Amino acid sequence: MLTGKTALVTGSTSGIGQGMALKLAEAGANIVLNGFGPADDIAALRTHIETTYKVQVDYHGADLSRVADIEDMMATAAAKFGRVDILVNNAGIQFTAPTQDFPVDKWDAVIAINLSSAFHAIRLALPAMQAAGWGRIINTASVHGLVGSTHKIAYVAAKHGIVGLTKVVALENAGKGITCNAIAPGWVATPLVQKQIDARAAAEGISVDDARKKLLGEKQPSMAFAETDQLGALAVFLCSSAADQMTGVTLPMDGGWTAQ
Repeated sequence: MLTGKTALVTGSTSGIGQGMALKLAEAGANIVLNGFGPADDIAALRTHIETTYKVQVDYHGADLSRVADIEDMMATAAAKFGRVDILVNNAGIQFTAPTQDFPVDKWDAVIAINLSSAFHAIRLALPAMQAAGWGRIINTASVHGLVGSTHKIAYVAAKHGIVGLTKVVALENAGKGITCNAIAPGWVATPLVQKQIDARAAAEGISVDDARKKLLGEKQPSMAFAETDQLGALAVFLCSSAADQMTGVTLPMDGGWTAQ
């Protein structure tokens, strides 16, 4: 379905981004990976995608808090593949503290990586998409782009910003063959979330299974995690012709969290 297209997915060396990259590759897209991690692990991921899905894979280690790195990443991808057809702004970081105690440097870092990096990647991708008359931009928001939670002032602000950014880009490019949408996950089964569960179990002296149930029970009515391959499948759908007239929307995959 996406054969001949190139998808750049930020934060794709693990977690949600990796799930999206795998599904886009399965659909035939060449992939540009981005993210941190041991070089051997990244090389193994590249090889796995190339051999399993018979697509081309590149990697760029851009630090998305640095505009110059983002510019180099986008230029490198265009030089190798011609242009970025599908841009998935997925990279994100988290820090929690009460607003009055929130460190200024942490605010700046969360806003830079979770929000500003999406703007920079989009502004650099759009000219080639507009010239081609086709493009797909998918932003990983969060349920926290739709609702708030305590102690997450920077993350919630950034993710609400992503929802607004998505609408503006969609409106500016309506009728040009380019769509811009956001996906808003709730709790997702990732290594990062598992660390939170393990830490909670240790802190409260309960089993890992009980910690998992408590975490889900507080917010996610389905009492089940979303899976990264489910989010990847949604990204592929948004790239399909069936979604040609879907633009500017934020789609929760949150087990009912935002329905409450």
